[in-house]
Amino acid sequence: MQILPSPIHDWKPELAAIVGARHGGQVDHVLDLLVKLDARFPNIAEIAYQLAWTHDVLGHEREALPHYERAIALGLPSNELAGALIGLGSTWRTLGQPARAAEVLRSGRAQFPDHREFEVFLALALHDLGEHAEALQLALTTLIETSEDPGITSYQRAIRFQAGKLGNAKA
Repeated sequence: MQILPSPIHDWKPELAAIVGARHGGQVDHVLDLLVKLDARFPNIAEIAYQLAWTHDVLGHEREALPHYERAIALGLPSNELAGALIGLGSTWRTLGQPARAAEVLRSGRAQFPDHREFEVFLALALHDLGEHAEALQLALTTLIETSEDPGITSYQRAIRFQAGKLGNAKA
């Protein structure tokens, strides 16, 4: 009995080449290539994620949504999952669904507490929800905890105090 090589990873070099072309600015051409690759390998999370990301870059947010959701459901590696959750949350917000965006971004923030970008995108969604005080508090807290700017760091205590007062205010 002859054992044939597994085709399971045949998609990886092709996906890498397509993503490389996208970084080279060939976004429109890349979308067609990704659609064809996805048709051949429909259950590969990484392909679905790159397809979603490319739709997003082209401003096709509605088309991006199902690909983000499929990529997440299929199971992405950790580094790509964080990006997919940011993309999905941001896309929901862009499409006028800030509550869904906030839900996704809160989930991402809980899963990836060291990825501070979730807080920035969540602050935007909270702002859209009319939760202005919480949004500004989150943005300010993220700023003072991540900035190395000398002006920000020298006023860190005062900014933290003001951010804390926002948490007590009603929007």
